[in-house]
Amino acid sequence: MNKETLTATIPHSALGDRLDIAIVPLFSEYSRSRIQQWIKDGNVKVDGEVWTKPKQTVLGGEQVELIVEIVSDLNAVAQDIPLDIVYEDEAIIVINKPVGLVVHPGAGNPDGTILNALLFHDSSLRDVPRAGIVHRLDKDTSGLMVVAKTIPAQTNLVDQLQRHDVERIYDAVVVGQMAVGGTVDQPIGRSPKDRTKMAIRSFGGKEAVSHYRVLERFREYTRIRVKLETGRTHQIRVHMASLGYPLVGDQVYGKRFRTPKKMMEEFVDFLRNFKRQALHAGALSFTHPVTGRKVKFKADMPDDMFELIDVLREDIETYESSMLGDDGFDYDYGVEVAWVTDEDIPDK
Repeated sequence: MNKETLTATIPHSALGDRLDIAIVPLFSEYSRSRIQQWIKDGNVKVDGEVWTKPKQTVLGGEQVELIVEIVSDLNAVAQDIPLDIVYEDEAIIVINKPVGLVVHPGAGNPDGTILNALLFHDSSLRDVPRAGIVHRLDKDTSGLMVVAKTIPAQTNLVDQLQRHDVERIYDAVVVGQMAVGGTVDQPIGRSPKDRTKMAIRSFGGKEAVSHYRVLERFREYTRIRVKLETGRTHQIRVHMASLGYPLVGDQVYGKRFRTPKKMMEEFVDFLRNFKRQALHAGALSFTHPVTGRKVKFKADMPDDMFELIDVLREDIETYESSMLGDDGFDYDYGVEVAWVTDEDIPDK
């Protein structure tokens, strides 16, 4: 744990303000929630006396001492794990996370994570909480993440996330044929039946909003794009499942898959063996914490999702071809097929 004592003078214009509100502008590199916790922990002195209540009122002109405590990930091992770095400067790193890589160590994953890889990439990240990680992706979700290289940058990005100013857009494939796009505005919290899962919770859940639109329809499947307004754990997976359209391959909220009639066996096998949620964080934009400029990043879907989409497209072509009779009539849809040859095309 790294400790540092910072000092400042509360301005007279803060007369009557709460302690936490009064000192946040004085130590703007730290978030209000972090400062509130430090006050409660006894890390703030006002005119030499320890204040432990964020709501205490100030008069203005007091001398403040703030003991900054940063818990370093000293126990995390730096590991030489390849990172797909999309962009890096003195304040941020944007990475394209592959499928199967956990973001942060936890139960069952003590190492071999994005955090371990980041510590190897830049040892100074030990001085930033969680090695600069400000948001996460599930183990089997691929795509873009931003990491802060300094505490001020981390505080800025966390604030943007809390204000819903970070734009995150995902590509996904769901089970079922969606008619139109829409918005899911349903709170999410821990499932009362299974604490390892999340669920729609009318009471006790946190606000969760997902906007989605249809990109492409297949037989019994749909390719969609989802824009997050909030970023709750498993949000897209839970919201799509609540609509009756779980993500392809989702082993927690979906599990089932549909076999369209007359689908080729090799396509059926591919779908049956697609064992991770078909979800990719393909676009990320936010305000750069140092320059103040809007930055945008994009990352192509991984090969397995491209292959999934190709299989579903080819299935449509194969099925429609099988429905054509010898007389050129589509018996499934009742539409006469007009065959076009080179001879049918008039000269220019």
